[in-house]
Amino acid sequence: MRTLLFFYNKTVTSLTQCTLAVYTRKSHTLSRFQFVQHAGGRKHACRQCSSAAAEAEKDSFFKWFLLLIPVSTFGLGTWQVKRRQWKLQLIGDLTRLTTAEPIPLPADPHELNNLEYRRVKVHGRYDHSKELYIMPRSPVDPEREAREAGRITSSGEIGANVITPFHCTDLGITILVNRGYVPRQKIKPETRIKGQVEGDVEVVGIVRLTENRKPFVPSNDVQKNRWHYRDLEAMAQLTGAEPIFIDADFASTVPGGPIGGQTRVTLRNEHMQYIITWYGLCAATSYMWYAKFVKMIKI
Repeated sequence: MRTLLFFYNKTVTSLTQCTLAVYTRKSHTLSRFQFVQHAGGRKHACRQCSSAAAEAEKDSFFKWFLLLIPVSTFGLGTWQVKRRQWKLQLIGDLTRLTTAEPIPLPADPHELNNLEYRRVKVHGRYDHSKELYIMPRSPVDPEREAREAGRITSSGEIGANVITPFHCTDLGITILVNRGYVPRQKIKPETRIKGQVEGDVEVVGIVRLTENRKPFVPSNDVQKNRWHYRDLEAMAQLTGAEPIFIDADFASTVPGGPIGGQTRVTLRNEHMQYIITWYGLCAATSYMWYAKFVKMIKI
């Protein structure tokens, strides 16, 4: 009996130890699983936080980058305002020069470099035997030219400007005078005999300087007497005149002759259109930026 009780107690003790060992191992395994699961959750949460931070940084950069559009268009609009003021002042200065009281023509060509568009007066006589023709030309119409400024082609009748050597009796030199516009059928001198004035006359004109050939403008054909731009050196050499050139004013026109007043002083002035365009774009893009990033409205 005592032996049986000893074996019973030993067996119970062994079972209790085994149960305790299994329980302890199971609890340890469960703790490790929970720790790993918790650590994995923390890693996943960290990855989510990093992704959200990168997305927020990207959105912030995109937001401020897009703000450059309204800022840039506002700057361009303001620049066009200043350009328009400058252009209006330049047009006003040219208008004052071309309507001021005429001064005597300086005999030194170098003095004329600072007198372009200045009104001058000369006294002498024309040499119609050495006429030059700048073509094609249309008669000056300031209102039409303001509308057509910047166009490659223009409307209106096509003809030529008649350039005639003029001997200044008071200065003892010969200059070149743009007598004015003639239509195509009146280019030849024999078709306008009445307008070929003889004797001494007084002419009021506007000083013009030489021109450089612009792109797409043909070269002057000296042999055929077809001039497309003012090359004062070549014109003076051909006619024996000084490289001094004036546009005769409209009052110098004689019946049957070329129509004077062919000085083009109209400058291209489209700055108001640019101002409206740039400021309009600034207003539109500013509203879109405000609605997208401040009001959070889907556009």
